[in-house]
Amino acid sequence: MNRALTLIRRRLIGGIFVLLIVVIGTFLLLEAAPGDAVDAYIASTGGDAGMIELLRHNWGLDQSALTRLANYLWALLHLDLGQSLAFSRPIREVILERLPNTLLLMGSATALSFGLGSALGIYAGARPGSFRDRFLSIGSLALYAVPGFWFGLVLIIVFAVDLRWFPIGGIESIASGKAGLDRAVDIARHLILPVSALGFIYLALYLRMMRAGMAEAWRQDFVLAARARGLSRRRIVLAHVARNALLPLVTMLGLQSAQMLGGSVVIESVFSVPGLGRLAQEAVAARDTPLLLGIILVSAVLVILINLLVDIAYAVLDPRVGASEAGA
Repeated sequence: MNRALTLIRRRLIGGIFVLLIVVIGTFLLLEAAPGDAVDAYIASTGGDAGMIELLRHNWGLDQSALTRLANYLWALLHLDLGQSLAFSRPIREVILERLPNTLLLMGSATALSFGLGSALGIYAGARPGSFRDRFLSIGSLALYAVPGFWFGLVLIIVFAVDLRWFPIGGIESIASGKAGLDRAVDIARHLILPVSALGFIYLALYLRMMRAGMAEAWRQDFVLAARARGLSRRRIVLAHVARNALLPLVTMLGLQSAQMLGGSVVIESVFSVPGLGRLAQEAVAARDTPLLLGIILVSAVLVILINLLVDIAYAVLDPRVGASEAGA
Protein backbone atom coordinates (compact mmCIF):
# COMPACT_ATOMS: atom_id res chain seq x y z
CA MET A 1 0.00 0.00 0.00
CA ASN A 2 2.82 2.43 0.88
CA ARG A 3 4.54 1.71 -2.45
CA ALA A 4 1.31 2.41 -4.32
CA LEU A 5 0.79 5.69 -2.47
CA THR A 6 4.37 6.74 -3.18
CA LEU A 7 3.89 5.98 -6.87
CA ILE A 8 0.63 7.95 -7.00
CA ARG A 9 2.13 10.92 -5.15
CA ARG A 10 5.12 11.13 -7.48
CA ARG A 11 2.95 10.89 -10.57
CA LEU A 12 0.59 13.60 -9.33
CA ILE A 13 3.45 15.99 -8.49
CA GLY A 14 4.95 15.41 -11.92
CA GLY A 15 1.51 15.91 -13.48
CA ILE A 16 1.27 19.42 -12.02
CA PHE A 17 4.43 20.49 -13.84
CA VAL A 18 3.20 18.83 -17.03
CA LEU A 19 -0.07 20.77 -16.86
CA LEU A 20 1.83 24.02 -16.30
CA ILE A 21 3.96 23.38 -19.37
CA VAL A 22 0.88 22.46 -21.42
CA VAL A 23 -1.01 25.61 -20.41
CA ILE A 24 1.87 28.02 -21.04
CA GLY A 25 2.95 26.32 -24.27
CA THR A 26 -0.60 26.21 -25.65
CA PHE A 27 -1.22 29.85 -24.73
CA LEU A 28 1.95 31.00 -26.50
CA LEU A 29 1.15 28.93 -29.60
CA LEU A 30 -2.37 30.36 -29.80
CA GLU A 31 -0.97 33.85 -29.38
CA ALA A 32 1.34 33.27 -32.34
CA ALA A 33 -1.60 32.25 -34.55
CA PRO A 34 -3.15 35.04 -36.65
CA GLY A 35 -6.58 36.40 -35.69
CA ASP A 36 -8.61 36.27 -32.50
CA ALA A 37 -12.21 35.94 -31.36
CA VAL A 38 -13.07 39.51 -32.40
CA ASP A 39 -11.86 38.87 -35.95
CA ALA A 40 -14.00 35.72 -36.19
CA TYR A 41 -17.03 37.52 -34.76
CA ILE A 42 -16.74 40.52 -37.07
CA ALA A 43 -16.17 38.27 -40.09
CA SER A 44 -19.53 36.57 -39.47
CA THR A 45 -21.64 39.52 -38.30
CA GLY A 46 -19.87 42.65 -39.51
CA GLY A 47 -19.12 45.81 -37.55
CA ASP A 48 -17.20 49.07 -37.51
CA ALA A 49 -13.95 50.07 -35.84
CA GLY A 50 -15.79 51.27 -32.73
CA MET A 51 -17.42 47.89 -32.20
CA ILE A 52 -14.10 46.12 -32.70
CA GLU A 53 -12.43 48.29 -30.07
CA LEU A 54 -15.33 47.77 -27.65
CA LEU A 55 -15.29 44.00 -28.08
CA ARG A 56 -11.55 43.81 -27.56
CA HIS A 57 -11.91 45.80 -24.34
CA ASN A 58 -14.86 43.75 -23.05
CA TRP A 59 -13.14 40.45 -23.82
CA GLY A 60 -9.79 41.59 -22.40
CA LEU A 61 -8.01 41.25 -25.74
CA ASP A 62 -6.61 44.77 -25.55
CA GLN A 63 -4.25 43.69 -22.75
CA SER A 64 -0.76 42.35 -23.33
CA ALA A 65 -0.19 38.62 -23.78
CA LEU A 66 1.79 38.34 -20.52
CA THR A 67 -0.97 40.09 -18.58
CA ARG A 68 -3.62 37.78 -19.97
CA LEU A 69 -1.44 34.72 -19.27
CA ALA A 70 -0.87 35.84 -15.68
CA ASN A 71 -4.61 36.45 -15.21
CA TYR A 72 -5.42 33.04 -16.66
CA LEU A 73 -2.94 31.23 -14.41
CA TRP A 74 -4.28 33.09 -11.38
CA ALA A 75 -7.82 32.06 -12.31
CA LEU A 76 -6.71 28.43 -12.70
CA LEU A 77 -5.43 28.47 -9.12
CA HIS A 78 -9.04 29.14 -8.12
CA LEU A 79 -10.30 26.38 -10.49
CA ASP A 80 -11.84 28.99 -12.77
CA LEU A 81 -11.51 28.21 -16.48
CA GLY A 82 -12.98 31.55 -17.47
CA GLN A 83 -15.81 32.58 -19.80
CA SER A 84 -16.34 31.25 -23.30
CA LEU A 85 -16.38 34.05 -25.86
CA ALA A 86 -18.34 32.02 -28.41
CA PHE A 87 -20.99 30.58 -26.06
CA SER A 88 -21.11 33.46 -23.52
CA ARG A 89 -21.14 30.89 -20.74
CA PRO A 90 -18.68 29.63 -18.13
CA ILE A 91 -16.21 27.28 -19.80
CA ARG A 92 -16.55 24.77 -17.00
CA GLU A 93 -20.27 24.34 -17.73
CA VAL A 94 -19.72 23.97 -21.48
CA ILE A 95 -17.01 21.34 -21.02
CA LEU A 96 -18.98 19.38 -18.42
CA GLU A 97 -21.86 19.12 -20.89
CA ARG A 98 -19.65 17.57 -23.58
CA LEU A 99 -17.16 15.61 -21.46
CA PRO A 100 -19.43 12.60 -20.66
CA ASN A 101 -20.00 11.95 -24.37
CA THR A 102 -16.26 11.91 -25.08
CA LEU A 103 -15.54 9.70 -22.05
CA LEU A 104 -18.26 7.29 -23.16
CA LEU A 105 -16.90 7.19 -26.70
CA MET A 106 -13.25 6.82 -25.62
CA GLY A 107 -14.00 4.30 -22.89
CA SER A 108 -16.03 2.08 -25.19
CA ALA A 109 -13.47 2.32 -28.00
CA THR A 110 -10.61 1.56 -25.60
CA ALA A 111 -12.41 -1.46 -24.17
CA LEU A 112 -13.13 -2.72 -27.70
CA SER A 113 -9.62 -2.19 -29.04
CA PHE A 114 -7.73 -3.44 -25.98
CA GLY A 115 -10.02 -6.34 -25.11
CA LEU A 116 -10.66 -7.73 -28.58
CA GLY A 117 -7.17 -6.84 -29.83
CA SER A 118 -5.53 -8.68 -26.92
CA ALA A 119 -7.79 -11.70 -27.38
CA LEU A 120 -7.05 -11.94 -31.11
CA GLY A 121 -3.35 -11.41 -30.39
CA ILE A 122 -3.40 -14.33 -27.95
CA TYR A 123 -5.21 -16.44 -30.53
CA ALA A 124 -2.64 -15.57 -33.20
CA GLY A 125 0.39 -15.82 -30.91
CA ALA A 126 -0.63 -19.18 -29.47
CA ARG A 127 0.77 -20.78 -32.62
CA PRO A 128 3.30 -18.41 -34.26
CA GLY A 129 3.72 -18.99 -37.97
CA SER A 130 0.38 -20.74 -38.42
CA PHE A 131 -2.23 -19.78 -40.99
CA ARG A 132 -4.37 -17.96 -38.42
CA ASP A 133 -1.32 -16.05 -37.23
CA ARG A 134 -0.44 -14.88 -40.74
CA PHE A 135 -4.05 -14.10 -41.61
CA LEU A 136 -4.66 -11.98 -38.49
CA SER A 137 -1.29 -10.23 -38.81
CA ILE A 138 -1.89 -9.22 -42.43
CA GLY A 139 -5.50 -8.23 -41.71
CA SER A 140 -4.51 -6.08 -38.74
CA LEU A 141 -1.80 -4.33 -40.76
CA ALA A 142 -4.32 -3.52 -43.51
CA LEU A 143 -6.84 -2.26 -40.94
CA TYR A 144 -4.26 -0.07 -39.19
CA ALA A 145 -3.38 1.57 -42.52
CA VAL A 146 -6.98 2.75 -43.06
CA PRO A 147 -7.62 6.43 -42.14
CA GLY A 148 -10.13 6.78 -39.33
CA PHE A 149 -12.34 9.35 -41.06
CA TRP A 150 -12.54 7.18 -44.23
CA PHE A 151 -13.42 4.09 -42.21
CA GLY A 152 -16.11 6.06 -40.41
CA LEU A 153 -17.63 7.28 -43.68
CA VAL A 154 -17.67 3.72 -45.04
CA LEU A 155 -19.49 2.51 -41.92
CA ILE A 156 -22.06 5.28 -42.31
CA ILE A 157 -22.69 4.50 -45.99
CA VAL A 158 -22.97 0.74 -45.47
CA PHE A 159 -24.72 0.36 -42.12
CA ALA A 160 -26.62 3.66 -41.77
CA VAL A 161 -27.53 4.68 -45.33
CA ASP A 162 -27.79 1.40 -47.25
CA LEU A 163 -28.81 -1.12 -44.58
CA ARG A 164 -30.35 1.42 -42.17
CA TRP A 165 -29.34 -0.65 -39.16
CA PHE A 166 -27.94 2.24 -37.13
CA PRO A 167 -28.42 6.04 -36.91
CA ILE A 168 -26.22 8.21 -39.11
CA GLY A 169 -24.91 10.35 -36.26
CA GLY A 170 -25.55 12.08 -32.97
CA ILE A 171 -25.44 10.69 -29.46
CA GLU A 172 -29.16 9.99 -29.07
CA SER A 173 -32.51 10.62 -30.77
CA ILE A 174 -33.57 14.26 -30.53
CA ALA A 175 -36.68 14.94 -28.44
CA SER A 176 -37.42 11.22 -28.20
CA GLY A 177 -38.71 11.42 -24.64
CA LYS A 178 -36.95 8.16 -23.79
CA ALA A 179 -35.70 7.51 -20.29
CA GLY A 180 -34.06 4.76 -18.29
CA LEU A 181 -33.25 1.57 -20.17
CA ASP A 182 -34.85 2.78 -23.41
CA ARG A 183 -32.58 5.83 -23.47
CA ALA A 184 -29.51 3.70 -22.70
CA VAL A 185 -30.34 1.40 -25.62
CA ASP A 186 -30.85 4.42 -27.88
CA ILE A 187 -27.46 5.87 -26.91
CA ALA A 188 -25.82 2.47 -27.43
CA ARG A 189 -27.25 2.25 -30.97
CA HIS A 190 -25.89 5.70 -31.78
CA LEU A 191 -22.44 4.79 -30.42
CA ILE A 192 -21.94 1.49 -32.26
CA LEU A 193 -20.62 3.04 -35.47
CA PRO A 194 -18.35 5.75 -33.95
CA VAL A 195 -16.97 3.32 -31.38
CA SER A 196 -16.25 0.81 -34.15
CA ALA A 197 -14.58 3.45 -36.31
CA LEU A 198 -12.35 4.61 -33.44
CA GLY A 199 -11.74 1.25 -31.78
CA PHE A 200 -10.98 -1.00 -34.75
CA ILE A 201 -8.05 1.16 -35.87
CA TYR A 202 -6.29 0.75 -32.51
CA LEU A 203 -7.43 -2.87 -32.21
CA ALA A 204 -4.96 -3.74 -34.96
CA LEU A 205 -2.10 -2.21 -32.98
CA TYR A 206 -2.85 -4.18 -29.81
CA LEU A 207 -3.28 -7.38 -31.82
CA ARG A 208 0.14 -7.03 -33.44
CA MET A 209 1.85 -6.07 -30.17
CA MET A 210 0.32 -9.01 -28.29
CA ARG A 211 1.23 -11.41 -31.08
CA ALA A 212 4.83 -10.12 -31.21
CA GLY A 213 5.16 -10.29 -27.42
CA MET A 214 3.92 -13.86 -27.32
CA ALA A 215 6.20 -14.92 -30.17
CA GLU A 216 9.12 -13.57 -28.13
CA ALA A 217 7.90 -15.16 -24.89
CA TRP A 218 7.77 -18.63 -26.45
CA ARG A 219 11.58 -18.57 -26.68
CA GLN A 220 12.11 -17.78 -22.99
CA ASP A 221 13.41 -20.28 -20.46
CA PHE A 222 10.33 -20.17 -18.24
CA VAL A 223 8.25 -21.59 -21.12
CA LEU A 224 10.66 -24.51 -21.44
CA ALA A 225 10.41 -25.03 -17.68
CA ALA A 226 6.60 -25.02 -17.85
CA ARG A 227 6.69 -27.59 -20.62
CA ALA A 228 9.11 -29.73 -18.63
CA ARG A 229 6.64 -29.75 -15.73
CA GLY A 230 4.01 -31.20 -18.07
CA LEU A 231 1.65 -28.21 -18.11
CA SER A 232 -0.95 -28.17 -20.86
CA ARG A 233 -0.42 -25.84 -23.82
CA ARG A 234 -3.58 -23.91 -22.95
CA ARG A 235 -2.33 -23.21 -19.43
CA ILE A 236 1.11 -22.20 -20.69
CA VAL A 237 -0.47 -19.78 -23.18
CA LEU A 238 -2.85 -18.10 -20.74
CA ALA A 239 -0.94 -18.22 -17.43
CA HIS A 240 2.62 -17.65 -18.63
CA VAL A 241 3.09 -16.50 -22.22
CA ALA A 242 0.09 -14.15 -22.48
CA ARG A 243 0.65 -12.58 -19.07
CA ASN A 244 4.25 -11.66 -19.89
CA ALA A 245 3.26 -10.37 -23.33
CA LEU A 246 0.53 -8.23 -21.73
CA LEU A 247 2.97 -5.85 -20.00
CA PRO A 248 3.95 -3.88 -23.15
CA LEU A 249 0.26 -3.58 -24.07
CA VAL A 250 -0.52 -1.97 -20.72
CA THR A 251 2.23 0.57 -21.34
CA MET A 252 0.94 1.24 -24.86
CA LEU A 253 -2.56 1.72 -23.43
CA GLY A 254 -1.38 4.82 -21.60
CA LEU A 255 0.50 6.16 -24.60
CA GLN A 256 -2.43 5.56 -26.93
CA SER A 257 -4.85 7.48 -24.70
CA ALA A 258 -3.57 10.79 -26.03
CA GLN A 259 -3.77 9.62 -29.64
CA MET A 260 -7.26 8.22 -29.14
CA LEU A 261 -8.36 11.51 -27.61
CA GLY A 262 -6.99 13.28 -30.67
CA GLY A 263 -8.66 10.75 -32.96
CA SER A 264 -11.99 11.42 -31.29
CA VAL A 265 -11.87 14.93 -32.76
CA VAL A 266 -12.18 13.46 -36.25
CA ILE A 267 -14.66 10.73 -35.31
CA GLU A 268 -16.92 13.13 -33.40
CA SER A 269 -16.95 15.44 -36.41
CA VAL A 270 -17.78 12.62 -38.84
CA PHE A 271 -20.58 11.21 -36.68
CA SER A 272 -21.77 14.57 -35.23
CA VAL A 273 -21.14 13.42 -31.66
CA PRO A 274 -21.35 16.43 -29.29
CA GLY A 275 -18.13 15.79 -27.38
CA LEU A 276 -14.89 17.56 -26.55
CA GLY A 277 -13.47 16.90 -30.00
CA ARG A 278 -16.29 18.63 -31.79
CA LEU A 279 -16.26 21.39 -29.18
CA ALA A 280 -12.57 21.96 -29.93
CA GLN A 281 -13.40 22.30 -33.61
CA GLU A 282 -16.05 24.90 -32.80
CA ALA A 283 -13.62 26.76 -30.52
CA VAL A 284 -11.00 26.91 -33.28
CA ALA A 285 -13.54 28.17 -35.81
CA ALA A 286 -14.64 30.93 -33.41
CA ARG A 287 -11.04 31.74 -32.31
CA ASP A 288 -12.27 31.17 -28.75
CA THR A 289 -8.86 30.95 -27.05
CA PRO A 290 -10.12 30.55 -23.44
CA LEU A 291 -12.43 27.69 -24.44
CA LEU A 292 -9.70 25.97 -26.45
CA LEU A 293 -7.28 26.34 -23.53
CA GLY A 294 -9.86 24.79 -21.22
CA ILE A 295 -10.42 21.85 -23.58
CA ILE A 296 -6.69 21.19 -23.92
CA LEU A 297 -6.21 21.47 -20.15
CA VAL A 298 -9.02 18.99 -19.43
CA SER A 299 -7.65 16.66 -22.11
CA ALA A 300 -4.20 16.82 -20.52
CA VAL A 301 -5.71 15.98 -17.12
CA LEU A 302 -7.48 12.97 -18.65
CA VAL A 303 -4.26 11.72 -20.23
CA ILE A 304 -2.36 12.12 -16.93
CA LEU A 305 -5.05 10.24 -14.99
CA ILE A 306 -5.15 7.44 -17.56
CA ASN A 307 -1.38 7.06 -17.44
CA LEU A 308 -1.53 7.02 -13.63
CA LEU A 309 -4.02 4.14 -13.75
CA VAL A 310 -1.80 2.38 -16.27
CA ASP A 311 1.22 2.76 -13.98
CA ILE A 312 -0.75 1.27 -11.10
CA ALA A 313 -1.92 -1.63 -13.28
CA TYR A 314 1.65 -2.20 -14.48
CA ALA A 315 2.90 -2.28 -10.87
CA VAL A 316 0.22 -4.87 -10.03
CA LEU A 317 1.16 -7.07 -13.01
CA ASP A 318 4.89 -6.69 -12.33
CA PRO A 319 5.62 -6.01 -8.61
CA ARG A 320 9.25 -5.22 -9.46
CA VAL A 321 8.07 -1.95 -11.07
CA GLY A 322 6.25 -0.78 -7.96
CA ALA A 323 9.22 -1.66 -5.76
CA SER A 324 11.68 0.22 -7.96
CA GLU A 325 9.42 3.30 -8.08
CA ALA A 326 8.98 3.37 -4.31
CA GLY A 327 12.66 2.82 -3.58
CA ALA A 328 13.97 5.37 -6.06
